[in-house]
Amino acid sequence: MSEVKFKPNEDRVLVEPAAAEEKTAGGIIIPDTAKEKPQRGTIVAAGPGKKDEPVLVSVGDTVFYGKYSGTEIQLDGKDYLIMRASDILGSIG
Repeated sequence: MSEVKFKPNEDRVLVEPAAAEEKTAGGIIIPDTAKEKPQRGTIVAAGPGKKDEPVLVSVGDTVFYGKYSGTEIQLDGKDYLIMRASDILGSIG
C-alpha cells in the first residue's frame, strides 16, 4: 500500500486498483490488449463523509467497485481511482 499526500473531499475515496490478471485459471497468458479493467482495489485515502452520511470504509480496506466507476488520476507516477464511497459495492475483511 502506498503513502500519498492526498485528502479526498466529502464522501470520496482514493483507490489503488489491483493489478490486472496476467494469466487465466488454465494458465493462458493474457495479452495487454485483452486484459480486463480491475474491479478491486485498496483504499489509500478517504474523505470525512457528508453531514449525515459517513464514509463506511477506511484506509487499507480491500474493496470491489463497478467496472466503470471512478476517475483515473495519477499521483507521484502511480495510477489511482477517485470515486464516491457510494460507488463501492462492498469490501473484504
